Amino acid sequence: MTTVATTERRLMEGSEAMADAAIAAGCRFFAGYPMTPFTELLEYLAKKLPEVGGVCINAESELEAVGMAWGALATGSRAATGSTGQGLSLMQESFSEITLAELPLVVFNMARGQQDYFQATRGGGHGDYRHIVLAPLDITEAVELTQLAFHLADKWRNPVLVYGDYLLAHTHEAVSVAPIEFPPLPEKSWAVDGARGGTGSSGVITPLGLGKHGHEGPGIERHLRNVTAKLSDIEREEQRVETAFCDDAETVVVAFGTPAKFVRYVVRQLRDEGEKIGFVRPISLWPYPHAAVAEASAGARCVGVFELCAGQMIDDVRLAVLGGAPVASRSRCACTSRRSRSSGSRSVRSWSPASAATPRSRAPSTSISSRPCTAGHRRWRRA
Repeated sequence: MTTVATTERRLMEGSEAMADAAIAAGCRFFAGYPMTPFTELLEYLAKKLPEVGGVCINAESELEAVGMAWGALATGSRAATGSTGQGLSLMQESFSEITLAELPLVVFNMARGQQDYFQATRGGGHGDYRHIVLAPLDITEAVELTQLAFHLADKWRNPVLVYGDYLLAHTHEAVSVAPIEFPPLPEKSWAVDGARGGTGSSGVITPLGLGKHGHEGPGIERHLRNVTAKLSDIEREEQRVETAFCDDAETVVVAFGTPAKFVRYVVRQLRDEGEKIGFVRPISLWPYPHAAVAEASAGARCVGVFELCAGQMIDDVRLAVLGGAPVASRSRCACTSRRSRSSGSRSVRSWSPASAATPRSRAPSTSISSRPCTAGHRRWRRA
């Protein structure tokens, strides 16, 4: 994708920047229920969507909000909803039905931490479904990933969740919200917009694969098999990851979202001090870049996982590493060298973003190692 050039750049709260990005991506319907730190995103959309002919509804609850978004999506409109993890818990049944009905919903989780990782990547609804999950590092990247979310939702006819948090919602950054040009997408011939009324060929949108009288549908089994095959394609095509300094790293630290910005800074400082430490940031939490994490940690003696919760992404890191190195959570990492394993000796290395000094005026050198992504990030493709 390419960004359309613009000279406008101004200081914006993250919630406003993401609202502007959603509108730039063509979102014209939004429904939500206020809950901190999601409230500001809802407020900005309530102000800005009517200015472009869109609609924003402060629903009675999260249940009504996701139902309204479902209806708007069925007409072919770009629509979204959102909340915090607590509010999204109430939407899980509809999320699973919307996914199985192949509707391109975009969901914003302006989370209170990173304890919604399981909810986002595993889901809490019924059936075989997954959402694409994108986790921005900062407001600038949130602007890009918000627009990418609407494109991927339409491309795959599958919901996409943007995993934000209170830092994205409430901090300010000088950004330019420029519309992004993506490859063209097919017409939404599946939309139920009234255009085919009275023709005998009106459509139906259902998670069950049913057709209408005289128009046979695929049936529930074939429909669900098709959805499963599509999810496999998404898993192969849409992995995104950033890696740095991993070629000679003895310790590799994995982090996602806004905390990863601070972890990356600490890793750079430690590299300047001569430590052999690397950094991995999954940008797509699903599909998770397991192969990229495995490759980045192939020569490491220790893999540390930093996340603002008791430990959830660490499960995916362990699946990626598959016992190749010890995997430890938070700020303490037990490292055992290959040379000393036979004797049972162990050494302990500590790392923590809290140990960072004041940022230096010069930018430390960084080497990013992964495959190029058309989104301006890095996309990982499995062989």
